[in-house]
Amino acid sequence: MKADLYVPAGVRVIRGNNLGEGLQLKGDFVHVTSGTADSLASCCLTPGDLVFPHRGNIGEVGITPDDGHRYMLSTSLMKLSPNRSKVDPLYLLYFFKSVTGRAALLMNTSQVGTPGIATPLKSLRGIELALPPLGIQRAITAILQALDDRISLLRETNATLEAIAQALFKSWFVDFDPVRAKMEGRTPEGMDEATAALFPDGFETSELGEVPRGWLVQTFRDTIQIIGGGTPKTSNPDFWGGDIPWFSVVDAPGASDVFVIDTEKHITEAGLYGSSTKLLPAGTTIISARGTVGKLALTGRAMAMNQSCYGLRGKVGDTFFTYFSATRLVQQLQQRAHGSVFDTITQDTFSGVHVAYPQAPVVQAFDTAVDALMARIRENLFQAQTLSTLRDTLLPRLISGQLSLPEAQIELKKAIV
Repeated sequence: MKADLYVPAGVRVIRGNNLGEGLQLKGDFVHVTSGTADSLASCCLTPGDLVFPHRGNIGEVGITPDDGHRYMLSTSLMKLSPNRSKVDPLYLLYFFKSVTGRAALLMNTSQVGTPGIATPLKSLRGIELALPPLGIQRAITAILQALDDRISLLRETNATLEAIAQALFKSWFVDFDPVRAKMEGRTPEGMDEATAALFPDGFETSELGEVPRGWLVQTFRDTIQIIGGGTPKTSNPDFWGGDIPWFSVVDAPGASDVFVIDTEKHITEAGLYGSSTKLLPAGTTIISARGTVGKLALTGRAMAMNQSCYGLRGKVGDTFFTYFSATRLVQQLQQRAHGSVFDTITQDTFSGVHVAYPQAPVVQAFDTAVDALMARIRENLFQAQTLSTLRDTLLPRLISGQLSLPEAQIELKKAIV
């Protein structure tokens, strides 16, 4: 499709990066006009159609939602329209998300150049699977969908909690609302007397403009301790497969999830002490500095990381103030880039950004104010991880018939209270 056919609203084009772990499509969509979609009728989708990459992320699968929008395929995807008299679309989706279904997708891949691996449409159509009666299919999908719905609810809750914490940070440290309230003789909204007393009742001029009286103008580098990472030798099997999570940018959580609680790869103690990587305490902010730059995570447990990231620790012992300050830093760096490539962060980058830095009690008061919100986000992530593990355990057993529906329903009731 030509670039000039894309419009800000219209028919949504599903691409490979819109496919994710759950049932919902993710990320932003590009759009084409209705006329363009009509001229490419074979690429148009109806609700319940399954979509698969035929290059790139082979093995991923998504389903076209019934949400009132029109959808069509990008050139990197292929579709499968289920025969609804024989198969429930969600059952088919869950089959392809199972170990058996994913293996079937990958079995007939063929090398088509660097770096792509292709699954031809003919191979997709040739995949065989056992189909129980439609009623059984729907009962199976109801159990699995209940788990996915619960996981989605936890993530939506996290988005709300994170937005509240972000709003509080902006109020205190960007808009300076408590200072403005005191200047006007008002009690700062939602703040007890002891916390309000920590804020000045006026501003002073600085190189950043008007900042709260008594706050220091410092570089961001002056407010943090920086920790480097490293990669144990991949040729040494004694360094890998241990119990220590090892963070790389692929492990970065969605913005509203904040915490990283597990990673794709793990290392051993021998790998930790046999390389330049370090064990980061829980509550360390990680920022990716090369490759995909500016991704943020807050460690939900102790872990190591690779050399493409920095670990940031607040100098006054804070956790959440540093994380949200780093979020603000990334926003500022992206704005400064003005559309150019934002391709690296160095320690000089941290020294090149100035901030209005409050006294330690104000920083610590903020951490206290958002602690319950952030603790709930972390708890929700662990619960979502548990539910995901249960879903992935039940899925192949239900699809294969090894687990009965009553047994699965008991497991579901134990997990969702």
